[in-house]
Amino acid sequence: QHKATIDELKASIGNITLSPSATVRHTHTHTHTPPKVTNSSPPPAAPLARAESSSSLSSNTSLSASNTPTVGTSRGPSPVTLASQDALPIAVAFTESVNAYFKGADPSKCIVKITGDMTLSFPSGIIKIFTSSPSPAVLSFKLKNTSKLEQILPNQHLLHSDSSQSDTNTRDFWLNMPALTAYLRKNSEQNPTSSYYNVDVLKYQVCSNGIQSTPLNLAVYWKCGPTTTDLRVDYRYNPEAMQPHGPLSSVQVLVPVNGGVTNMQSIPNAIWNADQNKSLWKLNDISEKSENEGSGSLRAKFELSDGPSIPATLAVQFFNEGSTLSGVDMELVGSGYRLSLNKKRFASGRYMADC
Repeated sequence: QHKATIDELKASIGNITLSPSATVRHTHTHTHTPPKVTNSSPPPAAPLARAESSSSLSSNTSLSASNTPTVGTSRGPSPVTLASQDALPIAVAFTESVNAYFKGADPSKCIVKITGDMTLSFPSGIIKIFTSSPSPAVLSFKLKNTSKLEQILPNQHLLHSDSSQSDTNTRDFWLNMPALTAYLRKNSEQNPTSSYYNVDVLKYQVCSNGIQSTPLNLAVYWKCGPTTTDLRVDYRYNPEAMQPHGPLSSVQVLVPVNGGVTNMQSIPNAIWNADQNKSLWKLNDISEKSENEGSGSLRAKFELSDGPSIPATLAVQFFNEGSTLSGVDMELVGSGYRLSLNKKRFASGRYMADC
């Protein structure tokens, strides 16, 4: 049964696919009261860069799904009065999800899949300019570092591109302005108080190079006896997996342990949840500035009443603000628009380790 579960987990990572979608999201004008943040969920992010994966990556083995949309106090482009002759402010967000499965201490058995999406945010005032102009300036942009991308799925309703480009590291896109205007106008009619609207413009899959593409390398060891279980989880921060180098925040490691645990001793201290039969480590930010440059071990000894334990799959959660794993970026082409914000973020999706 355990093997079947592992095969399912491995298959689930291998089968994560990108599904194109055309969605417009809105955010209200009033200043949000930040939601109460528990340690099991990432802190609030700007609505623009909500931690959403490119596909449904929720998993029973994860802690609280890191893909849960969160709303924060950050705001998108300022809802100031826009003049049609000005360069119009828009914002962009790149949000990526890294899914990984580690087997023992063998790096060659690590399975990795990284997906991402790009969102544009438009201030509500821009809609009036679009609708009052017979032909608003076409919004064009250049996607950079595309050689790192295995697959790009543009929003087919809104985005055009030239697939005959010879440059393998950039790709030019432009928006279908009538379709964009119609989308924004429809959304503004449904949500007239919103100060800006988020539009998913493309999704992508990142080329991965096994364990070298994971921001946190893992190896887990179990020693299961009739009355005790010894567990060790080694971790190593891998700054080379991201651009630019940045800390992993809200790192949590959740390990199910069966066999009737009656007592747990752990270094550093973990929390034992008797209802779920799981131990939870909550770690500080991990970065190059951490002790041992972000390498360490979690250790625990469990006393059992009904041993031995059966080694289980552990789940890890973390996120980063300010970096991507792909290094992908964009720049606007032409003079009709200006970039008011360029937001980057990645988070763990299904991030698991086995012995």
